[in-house]
Amino acid sequence: MRFGFFATALLLASVALPAHAAAPAKGDPAQEKAALDLLVKSIGFRTVQGQGQVPAYAEYLAGVLKAAGFPAEDVVVTPRGETATLVARYRGTGKGKPILLSGHMDVVEAKREDWERDPFVAVVENGYVYGRGSADNKAGVTVMVETLARLKREGFRPGRDLILALSGDEETDMATTAALAQELKGAELLLNSDAGGALLDEETGRPTVYGLQAGEKSYADFRIAFTNPGGHSSRPSSDNAIYDVARAIDAVAGYQFPAQINELTRATLKAAAVDAPARTADAMKRFLANQADADAVATLSADPEWIGTIRTTCVPTMLEGGHALNALPQSAAVMVNCRIFPGVSIDTVKAKLAELAGPKAKITVLGDPVASDASPLRPDVMAAVRKAIDARSPGLPIVPQMSSGATDSVYFRALGIPSYGVGVTYMKASDDFAHGLNERVTVESINGGLKQWYVLLKELAK
Repeated sequence: MRFGFFATALLLASVALPAHAAAPAKGDPAQEKAALDLLVKSIGFRTVQGQGQVPAYAEYLAGVLKAAGFPAEDVVVTPRGETATLVARYRGTGKGKPILLSGHMDVVEAKREDWERDPFVAVVENGYVYGRGSADNKAGVTVMVETLARLKREGFRPGRDLILALSGDEETDMATTAALAQELKGAELLLNSDAGGALLDEETGRPTVYGLQAGEKSYADFRIAFTNPGGHSSRPSSDNAIYDVARAIDAVAGYQFPAQINELTRATLKAAAVDAPARTADAMKRFLANQADADAVATLSADPEWIGTIRTTCVPTMLEGGHALNALPQSAAVMVNCRIFPGVSIDTVKAKLAELAGPKAKITVLGDPVASDASPLRPDVMAAVRKAIDARSPGLPIVPQMSSGATDSVYFRALGIPSYGVGVTYMKASDDFAHGLNERVTVESINGGLKQWYVLLKELAK
């Protein structure tokens, strides 16, 4: 899953963290070519669920790291069903707990007949790399692997271990992510290449803001079901499972979870208020001053771009019901998708849905959702990110953000490991085709990402 920004207002936000006046670092043409070649080859692995190619891709990446000087025993590919994980340890001097570098090797499905190009044959054209996974997340994986290889070749000795942890089913079951989180739960923090990134201006192509992901709303689906003896449709009564579902839907639609704020969303709203439309900006400022300001809450909640920033949201998304046109329904159900504010438990949301649906309802949690809190905006991390972005885009505004979707970070945050999305992608909104047709990433995202991650790792691992 790739990064996303909250609203158009945020895209032109002023500086949220102090900027440094500096010239961008110079790139290394040889390293840039090596990274581009690595990305092109990476796209050629059809790492879609069920295709069995993730292990082969993991072995390919492992070979790149070993060729750069990583001992074989420190680069481990672990088969997990038809997929796999890759864990590579860059050993330090033991000054502190390890830093994890996170990304995923799998991609969503892409069909040749739907694309203009073969989605699994990379094409470099007009400053872009086209192919499935180019943006999500093989660009990030490429930059991390190539940066670790460069550091190893240079003889860099980090103060703490750097551990590359690549999952194999982030786009689907996340079982490999859960396994990695348990195996690596002693880490100090996690840097995720699959979240965060910069937005480019549609006309000039210049970066306008860099989003640093430090939290995610928990994703959870619930099934609210009702049963009934049914009967002949010529003998209707008020006791009807579909009526029950309709009343439950009305209750969910009419309820709003309490407005909330945390360190992360406070920073986001403060930055966005600078350039937001007057009424929205006023509501943001009043909400920042007083979360009980009902008018401010109502204004932000009426805007689809901002309602998710200030509260948990639940919305019906699918229906089931009935078994024959001429029979009273014996069962009916509605599926409700919730995006839960960091720090709110899934059980709390389930209890509220049960209250809204009434005592006749049976509430089921679908799948195995994981809840996590937001990560603190640690001074050491923020300072390192500032230096890393300055190496690429001096003075570019950095705005902390909370994602509405899930990345691998959610499992690590749930175990108390602070996690930060510091992705390499610089992209126009109109170029964002992650999960869609003709996915692409700018070549500059790779070149600039190499500068960014080189500085980031040297700053945090020293």
